[in-house]
Amino acid sequence: MTDLERRLRNALAAPLPGLEAQLRMAPQPRVGWDPHQLPAGLRDGAALILVYPHGGAPHVLLTVRAAALRTHTGQVALPGGGVDAGESIETAALREASEEVGVTPASVRLVGRLTPLHIPVSRFLLHPVVGVADERPPFRRAEFEVARLLEVPVATLTDPACIRRRRRTREEDGQTIEVDVPFFEVEGEQVWGATAMVLAEFLAVVERAWRA
Repeated sequence: MTDLERRLRNALAAPLPGLEAQLRMAPQPRVGWDPHQLPAGLRDGAALILVYPHGGAPHVLLTVRAAALRTHTGQVALPGGGVDAGESIETAALREASEEVGVTPASVRLVGRLTPLHIPVSRFLLHPVVGVADERPPFRRAEFEVARLLEVPVATLTDPACIRRRRRTREEDGQTIEVDVPFFEVEGEQVWGATAMVLAEFLAVVERAWRA
């Protein structure tokens, strides 16, 4: 077990930063969304936060969703998707990473889960799973699902200069609402919404792990 893996395991075994950390990167306001309430009928989803060495530093993998997909087209996401019947969260996260970016499940050691996150647009309850690999996987993207791979140093995400904000307007019940959207700026892409919220909690765990 590497020192990084040990630290992450210990940090994830403690009470998680949870909703408080997630909300640091949540768009505000989110009309009709109560972060403290989960509606009935949500489908379980799983996503993999893969931590691996590259160029002497820990990285995480993000994907840019392809134009052919039905939802969240062009957005930055973690490898992930729906949990099949009879499938565990962990198995689903590894399967999706294998299908989308060619990660061999046996090369990943899972170290824990983050707090589940409700995604209103797709009606998913997303369960982020953290895994580590001893070396950079030979990634192979599924072109139908993934337009681009982003290999992001963890240090980049922890740099406050990486976090930006923008204003968006949306129509809700005949009213125009201005929304403040925080995002991570990474390789010319804006990482926002559910992915940014998951990463916010992951980075809080990383901060805890580094202090241990």
